[in-house]
Order: sequence, then structure tokens, then C-alpha cells
Amino acid sequence: MTTNGAAEAKGGRPVIALAMGDPAGISPELTARLLALGDVREAAHVIAIGDRRILDEGAKVAGITLDLESATLETLEKAGASRHVFVDLKHLDPADVVRGEATFAGGAFATRNFRAGLELAHAGKADAVCFTPFNKKAMRFAYPGYDDEIRFVADVLSFTGKVREFNVLEKVWNARVTSHIPLKDVARSLSVDGIIAELELTRACLRNAGHDEARIAVAGLNPHAGDGGSFGMEEIDIIEPAVAKAKALGFNVEGPFPADTVFVRALKEGFHAVLTMYHDQGQIAMKLMGFDKGVTMMGGLPFPLCTPAHGTAYDIAGKGIADVGASREAILLAARMAKKNRGLFAAA
Repeated sequence: MTTNGAAEAKGGRPVIALAMGDPAGISPELTARLLALGDVREAAHVIAIGDRRILDEGAKVAGITLDLESATLETLEKAGASRHVFVDLKHLDPADVVRGEATFAGGAFATRNFRAGLELAHAGKADAVCFTPFNKKAMRFAYPGYDDEIRFVADVLSFTGKVREFNVLEKVWNARVTSHIPLKDVARSLSVDGIIAELELTRACLRNAGHDEARIAVAGLNPHAGDGGSFGMEEIDIIEPAVAKAKALGFNVEGPFPADTVFVRALKEGFHAVLTMYHDQGQIAMKLMGFDKGVTMMGGLPFPLCTPAHGTAYDIAGKGIADVGASREAILLAARMAKKNRGLFAAA
């Protein structure tokens, strides 16, 4: 599955399918702001997907005027390259949006947009996919099997490969060995081979983002990284052997380091990524360091998939104060990765 033609058709700029997220939150405003940014226009040709009435509401909230070319999913190939394109699915009346509330209508809107964006990339008509924030509760109303974006992507594309969620800031990435599982299940879910697999995917994704010689720091699981077995044996039995095996395989990796200092070490010593053992071990640090600029990237797919790391911010929806920073970083990261690889993910 390659998408080289999409980028070549737009003068070398990667083509990014941008799915509008939850209409009851800040997604309409963020989508409008993204489409008006000059650096986004320079970096990528965007195909935004949603309902034009919802987008226009977002533009009104943002106080901006949009200049977009209109197309349908069937006429995209005829669209020009000078302006971003908006695909109007005409599937949600603004009168049916309850601002600040997760609803079936909002979930149906977002899932249809996301599905369309994924299908464009799958068909080679886009080099990457981005989306403004979803609300998982609303998504589950419309798609009961919606555990997270990874599960939805696998369902839509019948994708059976390994996909993992990365959190990205300018100076450091966060990868993790386990993700959306109960904390009580983390320790028994760790293995040497599992950690090696995550390191392999992390290195591949970093290379796709331009970090050819990536340095990765590995966090321990227990307080003080186990303190020589005083607070747990996972470091001695699993994590240290995994790090040693990774080094033997040629990885530039060090650890395990205590989780409460590993990010400080990473920033000071120039590590490109930190591999943590579970979700919040890395998420808390990353969001403290850059909540308004953090990006979530799904690694392992045949194309880059990026979104801002924050949520739908129902509390500020419609106020015109949503910060576009993380959404901007998400689309620029997707553009860099797609351009470097012409849409073919090395980890695929």
C-alpha cells in the first residue's frame, strides 16, 4: 500500500486527510484555524472532511474566513493544488449539535469523517491522516466497539499489524510497552520480547520522523527502578535483560532508569524518546511538559496518523479561545513523516 501518487500530484507536498472531530467541542474551531495557517499550507495539501455547516460555525467562532475548494469523495482527483479542499458529507445540521455534550449525533459525525479519511489513505489518495479531537464516549454511542483509535483503524482497514500510540513533543517522544489496560495487569504483561518489539517500532517511527540515530531511554516499572530488587523484580528479571538484548541488536538504548527522573535525564542528555512501561507513567510527564503542543501519533500503520494529544475541551467550546498549537504540530509532523517516506511507513 503506497500513496506516492498523492504527494506527486500536489507538487511534492504530501496530501493529508483531515477528519473533523467531535462537533460539540473545540474540533470545529481547531479545524478552521488549521485550514487558515500559512505554514500548514506550505507543508501540506489538506483534504478536510466533515460538514461545511459545522466548519463554518467553527470559522465563525475562530473569527476567520476560509478559502477552500469544494469536492466530493468521488471528484477529489479533479481538485486543484492551490487551495485546501473540503469534502462536505452533509451529514450533520448545526441545530442538532449540543455544545459541550457527548451525543450519538456527534459520534456518528466524527466516526464517518474518520472512516472517510482512513479510506482515502488506504486507497492511495492521501499520504497521511490527521483528526481534530474525538470524544470517546460519543464515538462509542455511534460505534459500540470503539475502544480507541487503534481499534477503529484496525476495524476499518482490516489491519492486523502492530500499532502503538506515541506521544510527541519537539524535544522528546514517549513510547510505551502497555497502553490501555488496567494498572493491575501491567507487571504480568511485560516480557523481554515485548519490550524489544516496542523498541523496534519506536526506532522505526523515529527514523520516519528524521531521527536516524535515535537514542532511547527505558524506564523501570517499580519505585527507584526496583532498587536492586527491594521494590520488585521486574527490572532484574525482564527490563534489564531486554535492554541488554537490544544493545546487542544494535539499539542505542540505556536503562532502566527510575520513572520519576527518566524524563529529566532524557531532556538533559539528549535522548530522543523514553520507553515507559504503562500509559500514565509517560502521559503525565508529557502533558506537564507540553499540553498545548503535544501530539499523539499512531505508529506501525502504512501511513502517518496524528492528532493533538489533548481532548475535546467541552468547557471552552464556542468561546473562540481554543489553542491550535497541538493540532498544528500534529499536522506538521504528519507532513514531515509523509514527505520523507512518500507515504510508505518503514514500520509497515
